Amino acid sequence: MGSSARRRGKSRALGAADGVAAALEAIRKDGIEAVAVEPLARKLRVTKGSFYWHFTDRDAWLTAALRRWEELETEAIIAGLACVDDPGERLKLLLMDITDPSRDYGVELALFRAGDHRLVRPVLRRVVARRMAYVEECYRALGLTGAEARRRAFLAYTAYVGFLHLRPEAAKLLSSGEELAAFRQHVIDTLIAGPPKPG
Repeated sequence: MGSSARRRGKSRALGAADGVAAALEAIRKDGIEAVAVEPLARKLRVTKGSFYWHFTDRDAWLTAALRRWEELETEAIIAGLACVDDPGERLKLLLMDITDPSRDYGVELALFRAGDHRLVRPVLRRVVARRMAYVEECYRALGLTGAEARRRAFLAYTAYVGFLHLRPEAAKLLSSGEELAAFRQHVIDTLIAGPPKPG
């Protein structure tokens, strides 16, 4: 009994990063309500106390997971584009990324579906505002006026959200590599046009 207890004891250690990763995976697979201590503790073979060592309650745990998602899917992406001087190229890289069929947007889709949740709602608002401000900044650097840059940023972001929600259908409509490549190029040509020419 002593040796098996020691082996089980070793498997009981849980780091805060492990708890956050487990929460994000649960959200990706089953939605926001799946972030629950007991079932995830069983799945990870850890004690409930391991979670409460790092997170005071479920809200704190979910908040940490949302913060990590925001860092990975917004701030890290923006930071990664800092070395690209050409604003058009930054936008192109963003558009190629968001129309990449291999990317897993399960967490983001789940968060959109849970947009009215009291902890999710402010995070989504902050993320959307941050992303749109960044895209608008890129359009301004391309020479668009303030109003036109805002409108183009809004169009680009709504195109992204639409593609996100229609990915299963898009996979059927753009079933070949050639069709997908042509679509992605069309998105780039449409959304990274220069400033409108005067009348």
